[in-house]
Amino acid sequence: MSKLVMQTDFPGLKLMARGKVRDIYDLGETLLLVTSDRISAFDVIMNEPIPDKGFVLTQISAFWFRQMEDIVPNHIISIDVADYPAECQPYAEILKGRSMLVKKATPLPVECIVRGYVSGSGWKDYKSTGEISGIKLPVGLKESDRLPEPIFTPSTKADLGAHDETISFDKMVAICGRDLAEKARDYTLKIYTRARDLAAVKGIIIADTKFEFGVYEGELIIIDECMTPDSSRFWLKEAYQPGGAQPSFDKQFLRDYLETLDWGKCAPAPELPQEILDKTADKYREALLRITGISV
Repeated sequence: MSKLVMQTDFPGLKLMARGKVRDIYDLGETLLLVTSDRISAFDVIMNEPIPDKGFVLTQISAFWFRQMEDIVPNHIISIDVADYPAECQPYAEILKGRSMLVKKATPLPVECIVRGYVSGSGWKDYKSTGEISGIKLPVGLKESDRLPEPIFTPSTKADLGAHDETISFDKMVAICGRDLAEKARDYTLKIYTRARDLAAVKGIIIADTKFEFGVYEGELIIIDECMTPDSSRFWLKEAYQPGGAQPSFDKQFLRDYLETLDWGKCAPAPELPQEILDKTADKYREALLRITGISV
């Protein structure tokens, strides 16, 4: 097991931002993304780290970015600490396996979500309106049913602690411009379709996922993370049974536990039992092993 990292503080580097999971350092021409072991649920960061989580997310992202290079360029320069600038080397032990040296892109102000199955907030929307993101869906779908075709359902990017809001594609066009919106949508659907088919061979259903894109030297590229248990719903293919929630390899396990508590889904987060931390970590590790063949 790798050393637990709840957050990083590197005196020799310029901290640009600290998100729910990643600490971002500005290295001038490039950025250093460090994936901590923090976990959030309902937009609240939990107090306890999940063992190996930063390593798992980084390695899964790197795997998928490589698989998609012929569809869309990505922001990775290197994930080998030996390639990082000299000022990063004092922190090599912490950075190893959980960091990326990346291009400095300008992020789009929307998240690009694709759904292949009706679940989560999409299921709630469908039950009340028969639609998701303004897209009319067939009548009579059950929870976790596969959709006839994957659908693109973008959302706003909320500030830390606030909730993202689903928007229509037309609204995304108004925010980003038609050219960027159409490119991001098309990339999203192509990436998801390929990943869904690759994951199915490994016994995993990718029910939905979200991507972030940015503009780098005039070109749209994929940034941040790529189809991790944090950004996706991973279901066990052999246990798949539409009509309810599915056994998963993502943080849905943690959300399900939190739903049993008398907690208002706002900070401060409740204390998590060791059993929940261990089981969550095991689910992340199994996702890594199934998808990439890497064991922790």
